[in-house]
Amino acid sequence: MRLSVRHTSRYRFSEPVVHALQRLRLTPKSTQGQEIVEWSMHYDGAEEELEYDDQHHNTTTLVAVEPGAQEVVITCSGTVDTHDHAGVIGSHAGHLPLWSFLSQTKLTRPGPSVRSLMKKLDNSLGPLDYLHALSQTIRDEVEYRTGETGVTTTAEQAAEQGRGVCQDHAHIFIGVARQHGIPARYVSGYLMMNDRIDQEATHAWAETHVEGLGWVGFDISNGISPDQRYIRVATGRDYRDAAPITGISFGTTTEDLRVDVAVEQQQVDQQ
Repeated sequence: MRLSVRHTSRYRFSEPVVHALQRLRLTPKSTQGQEIVEWSMHYDGAEEELEYDDQHHNTTTLVAVEPGAQEVVITCSGTVDTHDHAGVIGSHAGHLPLWSFLSQTKLTRPGPSVRSLMKKLDNSLGPLDYLHALSQTIRDEVEYRTGETGVTTTAEQAAEQGRGVCQDHAHIFIGVARQHGIPARYVSGYLMMNDRIDQEATHAWAETHVEGLGWVGFDISNGISPDQRYIRVATGRDYRDAAPITGISFGTTTEDLRVDVAVEQQQVDQQ
């Protein structure tokens, strides 16, 4: 399947910017299940300073906001060919050792509510069956609802209130998998929705390292393994490692952020 993506982030500041840097993880790589046909980035009110691969092998771009700017628009767009591999990415790559994905973070660390959820699972199951059961249990116990959580919400907080979004589902899943001795990581990317093109956010899911298969994806919010409708962009130990845009600014405050994402299937000309 060929997917086209257009992703626009628009920042409006209450005061002119004195100095600000933004770290962008918005450029996907060709990997198992996806091939980048073309991809471009465009900036209004900012200028690219540096591009590099971070410790998770994510393409990372640093941009500097133009002094005096009160609005910054970051637009990425491109075309990606995707294939369905039942969520299997394969062997581990990157600078960090596999065991580092067993360590909990502030966002994934289980507390009483997550441990209560774990008690509903059959520990005698094999790794793959256990992970599928975990995904379903999270869907059953933590209702998908927008506006209830934010980027700093922990897995424990989301499990305690029983509501959250894809980021929260992924953090709970990752925390439990690690507690069960299975390496797990967070994935940010794009999903072509069946019922609409335009979206208000990127998507998030989880990957676990299963012996004999390598990294395998689980979209907990939708109850499936990622297929040809998904584009992987960045991975990390949790949201903070894979966030599409992070940054720091001096002499200003962010007044408004608007995100527009459009993902749709593109027809491929037959030769």
